[in-house]
Amino acid sequence: RSNPYQTKLLRDGVRRYLQLPADQTVLILHAKVAQKSYGNEKRFFCPPPCVYLSGPGWKLKQEQIKARDLGEEGFRVCGYMGLDSMGSSLMETQKLSFEEQPDAKGFGCAKALYISDADKRKHFRLVLKLFFSNGQEIGTFHSKLIKVISKPSQKKQSLKNTDLCISSGSKVSLFNRLRSQTVSTRYLSVEGGAFIASARQWAAFTLHLADERCTWSEFSLQEGYIRYGSVVQLVCTATGITLPPLIIRKVTKQYAMLDVDEPISQLHKCAFQFQGSDHMYLCLSTEKVIQFQASPCPKEANRDLLNDGSCWTIIGTETVEYTFSESLACVHEPISPVPLITALQLTGGGDVAMLEVQGEYFHAHLKVWFGDVEAETMYRSPKSLVCVVPDVSAFGSDWRWLRYPITVPLLLIRDDGLIYSSSFTFTYTPEQSFIPGQQVLSDVPQDSDKLLDSIHQEFTRTNFHLFMQS
Repeated sequence: RSNPYQTKLLRDGVRRYLQLPADQTVLILHAKVAQKSYGNEKRFFCPPPCVYLSGPGWKLKQEQIKARDLGEEGFRVCGYMGLDSMGSSLMETQKLSFEEQPDAKGFGCAKALYISDADKRKHFRLVLKLFFSNGQEIGTFHSKLIKVISKPSQKKQSLKNTDLCISSGSKVSLFNRLRSQTVSTRYLSVEGGAFIASARQWAAFTLHLADERCTWSEFSLQEGYIRYGSVVQLVCTATGITLPPLIIRKVTKQYAMLDVDEPISQLHKCAFQFQGSDHMYLCLSTEKVIQFQASPCPKEANRDLLNDGSCWTIIGTETVEYTFSESLACVHEPISPVPLITALQLTGGGDVAMLEVQGEYFHAHLKVWFGDVEAETMYRSPKSLVCVVPDVSAFGSDWRWLRYPITVPLLLIRDDGLIYSSSFTFTYTPEQSFIPGQQVLSDVPQDSDKLLDSIHQEFTRTNFHLFMQS
């Protein structure tokens, strides 16, 4: 920027933002696979794609709109969701109405989306368009890729083809549907710190493969694909609340199969037996989640007879999160495309240290910022930005006395001041010999400036490290 005054104003604004972020976050949750509809049927996506709006920036933006005398109705958020192949007509999409939840998040759900057999694609994305009710466009947001399947696979899954298998550490949703009736669908969810069966909202759970020898208190995570007969742990991704260790069982015609150990596939029917229990299973009763005592099959010892509420359908889920802040900008254009950072790659060191920022939805109007310091940025492609790593001295005069790592957040800022935050940080690390605990600088000689300058040269020459916060 050629105007130093504008540069100073922007940097001051970024500092205020870092102290008190006024972010707006759009979170899209959806299933990894979608079952195709044939003929005139409408097989709605299950669980239905849903959207959460969170962050203090939404309230600030609504107050700005309200202050312009646009009335109470002018600042409500509304949206439309559809498949990415659809045209621009809103008639082809489903309207979302956002309701405020007790945790102040806005929630909207697209319950009537489906993909017909006329659509020959094997993968697609969902497209979400958000507006304020005064007509002002907020932006367009995309889901992750969704795989189209004709029906749940009945074949024994092979780990040679892992496309439909479910791995440890992945996210899943569980739902129960009595007598195959859509209106009876209940989703395993968490509310008020307790597990519930909800007809309107679903939760994503991280499914961990557990060490069978561990107790609940010393739960040990394992890698690999989940197989029937495995001990697993279900952890709510939003709240962190966990169920006790469970043994996942294959369900065939209302029976839990105790001797099946094949890999689990998308949209399979399964049951969850409490580890160490006497035939006790995870079950729903209306909206409550309870334990059900199964009956061992007298003729076949390898089967347990279940009730309807103990039979769950499992499906992998995805989340994509977009975060931005309009606190420094008077934005007249939509905030999309919202860039997403997926990886960082550092090359060189010292005065020629370069950082490649990898991700999606990049464009030429973005600058990379290291905390409140703007970096010289070059646009390479929609998936790559390259920037010069700022010298640590750019963060202030205190760099001379730095004897510990300094970590700064990575931001992307659009030309008009729109801020896109990320979960990535950049860490400057001093030489090992100058880390506190070693007495190198205990007695500072008279020519300490020369010593500190030499430390700084070594510091900036080689010591840059990258960290990603999940």
